[in-house]
Amino acid sequence: MPISVKVRLFGVFRRLADIDQFSVEVEHLNVRDVIRFLIDSVPEEDKKLLIDPELNDPRPNALILVNGREISVLEGLETKVSDGDELAVIPVVHGG
Repeated sequence: MPISVKVRLFGVFRRLADIDQFSVEVEHLNVRDVIRFLIDSVPEEDKKLLIDPELNDPRPNALILVNGREISVLEGLETKVSDGDELAVIPVVHGG
């Protein structure tokens, strides 16, 4: 049975995707799958803002929460999401 997961985007990620939230409906899903879906929706030149090109990982550039809990205290990108869950993707500000 398909599940529905709400994804909320903040900051630059909202601008990249040109939306502030969307829902994903699939059979089985983890955080990595949701991020892949998001990456597929942005232009190629903007993907490096979400995914660190050296690590091929969004975590250096984004704080990712599932139902208000940061994924590092869960199962990282392999954290399973369930019907009705909310995933928030918040940009990490880098500077020098």
